[in-house]
Amino acid sequence: MSDQKKNFRLEEFKHREGIDPDKTWTMLEHAIHEIYNQNISGLSYEVLYRNAYNMVLHKFGDKLYSGLVETMTARLKEIARSLEATQGGSFLEEMNKKWNDHNKALKMIREIMMYMDRIYIPHAGKTPVDQLGLNLWRENVIYSNQISTRLLNALLELVYGERTGEVINRGLFRNITKMLMDLGPSVYGQEFETQFLLVSAEFYQAESQKLIECCACGDFLKIAESRMKQEIDRVSYYLDPMTEKKITNVVEKVMIENNLLILIHMDSGLVSMLCNDKYEDLGRMYKLFRRVANGLFKIYEVMTSHIKESGKQLVMDRDRLKDPVEFVERLLDEKEKYEKIINLAFNKDKFFQNALKSSFEYFINLNPHSPEFISLFVDAMLRQGLKGVSEDDIEITLDKVMMLFRYLQEKDEFESYYKRHLAKRLLYGKTVSDDVERSFIVKLRTECGYQFTSKLEGMFTDMKTSRDTMQGFYTSHPKLRDGPTLTVQVLTAEVWPTQSIVTCNLPAEMSELCEKFQSYYLGMHMGRKLSWQTDMGTADLKATFGKGQKHQLNVSTYQMCVLMLFNNADRLSYKEIEQATKIPSSNLKSCLQSLALVKKRNVLRKEPMSKDVGEDDAFFVNDKFRSKLYKVKIGTVVAQKESEPEKLETRKRVEEDRKPLIEATIVRIMKSRKLLDHNNLVAEVTKQLQSRFLPNPTAVKKHIESLIEREFLERDARDRKMYRYLY
Repeated sequence: MSDQKKNFRLEEFKHREGIDPDKTWTMLEHAIHEIYNQNISGLSYEVLYRNAYNMVLHKFGDKLYSGLVETMTARLKEIARSLEATQGGSFLEEMNKKWNDHNKALKMIREIMMYMDRIYIPHAGKTPVDQLGLNLWRENVIYSNQISTRLLNALLELVYGERTGEVINRGLFRNITKMLMDLGPSVYGQEFETQFLLVSAEFYQAESQKLIECCACGDFLKIAESRMKQEIDRVSYYLDPMTEKKITNVVEKVMIENNLLILIHMDSGLVSMLCNDKYEDLGRMYKLFRRVANGLFKIYEVMTSHIKESGKQLVMDRDRLKDPVEFVERLLDEKEKYEKIINLAFNKDKFFQNALKSSFEYFINLNPHSPEFISLFVDAMLRQGLKGVSEDDIEITLDKVMMLFRYLQEKDEFESYYKRHLAKRLLYGKTVSDDVERSFIVKLRTECGYQFTSKLEGMFTDMKTSRDTMQGFYTSHPKLRDGPTLTVQVLTAEVWPTQSIVTCNLPAEMSELCEKFQSYYLGMHMGRKLSWQTDMGTADLKATFGKGQKHQLNVSTYQMCVLMLFNNADRLSYKEIEQATKIPSSNLKSCLQSLALVKKRNVLRKEPMSKDVGEDDAFFVNDKFRSKLYKVKIGTVVAQKESEPEKLETRKRVEEDRKPLIEATIVRIMKSRKLLDHNNLVAEVTKQLQSRFLPNPTAVKKHIESLIEREFLERDARDRKMYRYLY
């Protein structure tokens, strides 16, 4: 074994001594040239590998490595000159071919130099063969001035051609850009991407200018969106994925961000799209504008301004104020319109939902009639006999009305009107459904709390109690069932809207019944007092006209009092009727007008004939009255807009109701905080009361002064703007 080992060492020594590095390298150099020439049929990989191996083994690695660099450099310079001489449009094809040939040659060279790669290069700190081949290609081919410029121009021309509709060889383009990326990110960036982005910006700047001059906003946005998709598609096919964000930023900035205000304020811009419900265009604007700084904010500003201005015109238009129901319907239509835009085009973005809310809050409170009109609209929805509207439809509409209600600052004013309208519906039996009525009250309670609806719920309690009371009355007076029937609704004064007590002379039959009921009720409830509201009742009368024509007339209490007089007289003057009934003059004229001057309801006639009732008029039964219906309603009660004096009275009652609320809120806050300055106290009072109404700071200050006078609060001795709680 030892002799064999010695012999092996001797052979190795002799082999090392006998190597000729120049001759060996010359053979390897020749092989490298043949590889680049693609003439490899006469080459032996095993022999070449062994020669390279021996040079490294015999410490000639430096010669081998430097020779490889020189040889490859020379070949690549030849390739560079060949590419520079390439004519016409085949430059990129030739570049791609040469690159592929270089990679094939490099692969074979790397395999031959594998031992050098593994042993010599790490030890000597040299560049591996694979990377060396890329570096040399970059330095000698790509960084050649002529090739670099020509390569960039060729690539940019292809991009321009594709952008203008030409079909290009995407596979070739992908191979070239992949080559640049393989040579290193900096090569791709320096030799192509940087200039690509600059040229793209110039292209889209010119295109944007041209489009703005000739296209509508919607068409511009459609093209911009298409361009964005094209660039993303282009990147996915033949550019570095990292380029996508950069090129989309270029398109966004040049086409969208630089033209934000121009696009929005075009005649065909945002306002036109909003007015004409251009959901697709608005959706495209939203998607594109959200990609740039302040894009959505600019839409927000213009949209908010437009909604406020159009809403202001709507609520301040005198013609539209004539019909409260139409007024609210227009508000609901306007809200539904913009909700649909936000849902369909703006992806239900809360930013724009808040814009809609703030806009409606602004203009709906510009009109002081809004609380009254919304209540009148609800009254129209809930009144019995509203044709073509199911309970489910009413519920849906009432949900929409609640949105308008939320926008009101003066919610307590709405409550005042709603209470009066609800009272009339309940008292005259005009409600479509108790369940729907209660459902709406539940909505109000959910929004504003129990205190807001306690009186409304008390009204329903009174109606039920009254039915039970009437049942007890007739049970205790069974003989009264055979004559005229009396139905009394006993209303709790603190719960129902305050009404001035107006009396009139009832017919003897009814007056007697009323006295018996009063005696029965006060006997059941000691210490209570009844005040008759004769102006709020109704009656059913059986009437016989000429030729025995019979009808049942549904009339108000005042109308009943007037008609019953004609049982004992054929003709009566206005003054005789007034003296006999004691009905107030304004109410009497309205009553006689509905009985004598309303077409198809004129059960009376008057002389002289005119559109108005005068104090010198005379009245008599219209024997020629005819109707296809047996039951005839006369003077159906419909909630009407208040007159100016009535509005002032309502406003006065609302202000009176606010006083205890403001004072109670001030005391509650001060009891909790003990010491508080004026501004913070006013701010806290406003915050706590804004769910019902927006208190006037001056009014709050007056109530603070009142509480100081009554010694609930005191001013701080050292700071007059500080208040201290005393209890």
